[in-house]
Amino acid sequence: MRISVIGCGYLGAVHAACMAKLGHEVVGIDVDEAKISELSAARSPFYEPGLAELLSEVQETGRLSFTTNMASASGSDIHFVCVGTPQKKGENGADMSYVDAAIQSLFPYLAPGDLVVGKSTVPVGTADRIASLINAAHPGVHLVWNPEFLREGHAVSDTLHPDRFVYGVADGSEDHPAVATLDEVYASPLAEGTPRLVMDLPTAELVKTAANSFLATKISFINAMAELCEASGADVTRLADAIGMDDRIGRKFLHAGIGFGGGCLPKDIRAFMARAGELGADQALTFLREVDAINMRRRTRVVELTRELCGDGLLGKRITVLGAAFKPESDDVRDSPALSIAAQLQLQGAVVTVTDPKALENAARRFPDLQYVEDTEEAVANADVLLLLTEWQEYRDLDPHMLKDSVSRPRVLDGRNVLDPAKWRAAGWHYRGLGRP
Repeated sequence: MRISVIGCGYLGAVHAACMAKLGHEVVGIDVDEAKISELSAARSPFYEPGLAELLSEVQETGRLSFTTNMASASGSDIHFVCVGTPQKKGENGADMSYVDAAIQSLFPYLAPGDLVVGKSTVPVGTADRIASLINAAHPGVHLVWNPEFLREGHAVSDTLHPDRFVYGVADGSEDHPAVATLDEVYASPLAEGTPRLVMDLPTAELVKTAANSFLATKISFINAMAELCEASGADVTRLADAIGMDDRIGRKFLHAGIGFGGGCLPKDIRAFMARAGELGADQALTFLREVDAINMRRRTRVVELTRELCGDGLLGKRITVLGAAFKPESDDVRDSPALSIAAQLQLQGAVVTVTDPKALENAARRFPDLQYVEDTEEAVANADVLLLLTEWQEYRDLDPHMLKDSVSRPRVLDGRNVLDPAKWRAAGWHYRGLGRP
């Protein structure tokens, strides 16, 4: 099928490449000339495992191209809208200007029978509003809301082999003509047995924000338990193991640490609360305020523990932060807890060095006053305290015996609870975890 993908950021670039991998003819469209230039040269403008190789593979087939010209959407059967919905400045609500601009720009190139497919994470009610606009201008064009469920670091496999498809259509019916068309788009993963759910537009919109809010709640719950464990002398990792064996709860996302960040969970739960307030249902989501507060409090707690590790205050202490990205296998530093902690430590007088395998360039743009060192061995040299804040595998695999000779004082704060305390203590380190004795 002929497909256009509007917006070639993280979601759109991955989606375009994967749709071409599935055999479709795809054009990716974005207003950012630099981004389009990189993608056209089969270079990913951000780090995502496997994406650069996939771009090269599918561009060699001739099925994938990128452009800044919206007119290139003309002639496509399906138009995926993949633009961002960031948090509004000074507000909790989502900024819908990019979605609205994409839809308006697409209008002149729509033809009867076309399908507009929204993949962006939007406040509930957005799809109904857009559907009304499309119906007024192009009665023969259908709108579907098809939320994405990508995990950064696994986006290619999550697109090609998703755990479910959600189709939101106007009447919520399997008989809606758009359902058969999307089934053709996703024929390969559907043939592999990927389940598909068809529902009305508002429910489809709520799936993504509800899922993210649940995951955020689970993370903040175990971090709240970490606070209680520290006060009582209990071990949050053993607690999580025990309650995670209950199949009603599960062990995933029960990892106490410095909290969640990135471009999705923080802004999505805030936008969810804001939209609930607009609908007069704000009381239903008041618990998310505490979820957000617990998450932000973790960053302050790491600063406090670092001060305790130093013993005599932060002023002049050399602190090395291992990790800048909000999660491993990504160069995304949006709302990164690691960088927030590094900045707070510097403001309180510490001499902070940050290292990361992939995210230093992005980190330097967000926090230019911090010191960045690419080489881990150089970054840890003469450090008074090490903070492991992004659990890259290379940091998990560090040898505490060899590392001890490089630092000024063997003190480590494991902000992700991924190191072996017994191993590090046996090597002579003062080890601190979060929520662990």
